Amino acid sequence: MAKRDVCVIGVGMTKFERCERDFTELVHEAVGDALAMAGVEPAVLEQAFAGYVNGMSTQGQRALYGMGIGGLPVYNVNNYCSTGSTALHLGWQAVASGMNECVLAFGFEKMQKGPLEKQLTGLEAIAKETDKGAPPVAARMFGDGGRQHMELYGTTKEQFAKVSVKNHRHSVHNPRSQYREACTLAEVLASRMVYDPLTILQCCPTSDGAGAAVLCSEEFAKRRGISNPVKIVGQAMQTDRLEDFAMGALGWIGVGMSRRAARMVYEQTGIGPEDVDVIELHDCFSTNELITYESLGLCPEGEGGRLIDEDQVTYGGKWVVNPSGGLLSKGHPLGATGLAQCAELVWQLNGMAEKRQVEGARIALQHNVGLGGACVVTMYRKG
Repeated sequence: MAKRDVCVIGVGMTKFERCERDFTELVHEAVGDALAMAGVEPAVLEQAFAGYVNGMSTQGQRALYGMGIGGLPVYNVNNYCSTGSTALHLGWQAVASGMNECVLAFGFEKMQKGPLEKQLTGLEAIAKETDKGAPPVAARMFGDGGRQHMELYGTTKEQFAKVSVKNHRHSVHNPRSQYREACTLAEVLASRMVYDPLTILQCCPTSDGAGAAVLCSEEFAKRRGISNPVKIVGQAMQTDRLEDFAMGALGWIGVGMSRRAARMVYEQTGIGPEDVDVIELHDCFSTNELITYESLGLCPEGEGGRLIDEDQVTYGGKWVVNPSGGLLSKGHPLGATGLAQCAELVWQLNGMAEKRQVEGARIALQHNVGLGGACVVTMYRKG
């Protein structure tokens, strides 16, 4: 495949919250903002890639039709929690390969209250178990991963809880975040236990929302008078291998595919984790953020707790991880999450992140994982 850098010239996202708005309204806002930032009209879009988990088929078309956008190919994708970044990955491929000059990637979700097994098709048996008092299945999986990390490396409950404290503190400055209140370590540890070691403040909320990105070639951007755009300079998707599950709980929550996807992106770009300034990663639970520090190569295996203890993953540290507040605070509407991460990083690299701006940010990394499974890692660069 002839590979070109891909420019992200427009992004948009709604506020993440539980709301009465229809998914089409959410998409109109996110896509409209992305098109406005890009300064392009819908007629230039050659393809569109829509990500969502809940809903009938062809919902992507339905949302775009309401904006007067039709005629172009629209692909609807579902990869669980990595659905939004899967749509982004398909858009990246379309431009990087030379097939298209300008495409749209967007994702959206309307969610119900409660654990995912009670709202996603195919999880009926698990939902019955949850009805009998079992904790939500996702909390069990990521809680088990956290406990295995504790057993292997001596990681503490306090270190996992500090991840939540950090991300809630970051969210105070994000007007699109579902929760914008800081909390203390004591408050996190004292909140209701969901599944050891995870308290409720260490679990992402259910949310409604949408996100979007306009992707194009460098040549297209130049013709439009867009100078020095943010570029996707590397991207990789990985799925599980059988040997991953031999790792135990850590393998079940995607450590193997996260490591491989990150390695592939570092090899593609010649950029290592030490060069990155700002990161949006998949903190569906506090345990997963700390474990993902290691999967992305920010530190050796077993040393994720040290990074959070030493404030190396917040403002003033080596990296700012989840300046948006992450999934823990910003929210996690499944199909929208990957595009919301993209939006935050593009704003950061363009100096548009207001009070949460990471000073001097030039290189950004995105990590989005869906169990079952798929992991997408993306590297962005400005200049």
